Amino acid sequence: MKHLLDIDAAKEIARLTDWIRDVTLGRLGRKGAIVAISGGIDSSVVAALCVRALGPKKVLGLMLPETESSDDNANLATLLAGRIGMEAITETITPLLEATGCYRRRDEAIKKLIPDYQPDWKSKIVLPSVVDSDAYRLFSVVAQAPDGTQHRARLTHAAFLEIVAATNFKQRARKMIEYYHADRLNYVVTGTPNLLEYDQGFFVKLGDGAADLKPIAHLYKTQVYALAKALEIPKEISSRPPSTDTYSLPQTQEEFYFSLPYDQMDLCLYARDHQLAAADVAAALGRTPEQIERVFRDIDAKRKMARYLHSPPLRIDSQS
Repeated sequence: MKHLLDIDAAKEIARLTDWIRDVTLGRLGRKGAIVAISGGIDSSVVAALCVRALGPKKVLGLMLPETESSDDNANLATLLAGRIGMEAITETITPLLEATGCYRRRDEAIKKLIPDYQPDWKSKIVLPSVVDSDAYRLFSVVAQAPDGTQHRARLTHAAFLEIVAATNFKQRARKMIEYYHADRLNYVVTGTPNLLEYDQGFFVKLGDGAADLKPIAHLYKTQVYALAKALEIPKEISSRPPSTDTYSLPQTQEEFYFSLPYDQMDLCLYARDHQLAAADVAAALGRTPEQIERVFRDIDAKRKMARYLHSPPLRIDSQS
């Protein structure tokens, strides 16, 4: 069943490079493209596609770290830029986040649940897997003291919203910088979500969800990896598991948002869209039909939530 996601990578790369060129230079009348590069597979593929479409001198890579970013990400983003020949600059967004109160607001929310929490601690929020139980899932915050001691507390709904609202400053601050450079250069801003992230609302509205074009939003993550191989993205990037790099503690996309590893989520999403039986998907993935049904329900629930994220500003005379 996994062959359902197979793709002719060379043909798709040619199609996308033509589209990026036509949209950027023609429809939008801009001179080049901005790509925020994180050292992850999605932004790397988008950057490589833009370089092929527009030429390396017409693509600017932006590395936008903050104090809690992984050093590995910066190193990999630099490696990518050198490999595909585009210019890349670094703008640290920590001062902007401090000015908005990003860290302070988040820490205050955590401290309501873990009173000993201090600014020099590290933290993340996690969600139980949907495949293990039908029980209602609640987020927890995991905090780690400088001596390595970990504390865990279940998040209240209010605390969860406060933490997410505060951390969303990171994505929105980055987008401000992206559009600054786009405005000064007369470039477009590219978005880097794949289909799984785009469909399921794994992005921040007016943050990483804001862009002039989203070249890979129609591609399953599995297919993005296929393009990465054809584009000769460095193995140091293409072999890394997806991560969020939003919280100070290491965090996978699975424990924060998705129910299964990306390749299994891709197949479940495809199956949901094409009315494939849960039993068939379960057999292909080594899961039980009940587990796949839980994933299907979670997909539906996230799609409902994502309607707000996808919605443009509404007018009274809007037809949508």
